[in-house]
Amino acid sequence: MTAVRVELFKLRTTRLFLWLLAAATGLSAALAALEASRGARGLTVSPLSSAAGLTTVTTATAFALLVAGLLGVTVTGGEFGHGIATLTFLSFPRRLQVLAAKLVAAAVAGAIVGLAAGVITTGIGLAFLRARGDALALGSGTLAGHIAGACLAAALLAVAGAGLGALVRNQLGATIAIFAWALVGETAIGGLFKDARPYLPFDAATTLAGTPLGSALGFLRLGPGPGALPFVVSAALVLGVGLLLTTVAALVTVPRDIS
Repeated sequence: MTAVRVELFKLRTTRLFLWLLAAATGLSAALAALEASRGARGLTVSPLSSAAGLTTVTTATAFALLVAGLLGVTVTGGEFGHGIATLTFLSFPRRLQVLAAKLVAAAVAGAIVGLAAGVITTGIGLAFLRARGDALALGSGTLAGHIAGACLAAALLAVAGAGLGALVRNQLGATIAIFAWALVGETAIGGLFKDARPYLPFDAATTLAGTPLGSALGFLRLGPGPGALPFVVSAALVLGVGLLLTTVAALVTVPRDIS
């Protein structure tokens, strides 16, 4: 617990966390406002007053989930880039203990990012509805479920990012890998092999927040395809990816010499 508190203190006192939180919420707000505006003007298949149209707005958290993965990378890989990993391991010689503490801290920070993004996108959707005088097409339980799902998805992706950062030991390289996989890799695989979409970790994570499978990013909609996996299965899939990366890192890179 001491190691966890230390890692959380590092995040609280680091500007990068605040910048990433601001980026996640800002991008989510911009995408939600864009989708709400398009739905209100009848530029989408489902109008804002419908359940599908409102869901598109309130679940516009895919960019925040991507940022949560990047945040996880900074928790582990950032220390190697700034040369402070030595001080951390001198303070806590048991390296697996440090890795476990970083995973917990990454999950907490990711959950905060997901929660903030979910609240903001939901608020924007409700604000547009109120301004137009339309009735609420989704129940409060459904909206709360979307927010909770975004919180969980961001926490799981942050753990996966932390595992990748520990494995690669290079913040820039791990960041590029996350962007390449989420924006290029999964888009290409999902477009070529539609049946594989539910099993792609980033897409699976976005479905936890209520986003329809294959439509996580507004400019990369993949069109009709198979349905998403059950909530628990999707969560287990994303968690499994994070634990796999962490396990490989614990066996391969964590025991290595830092210098």
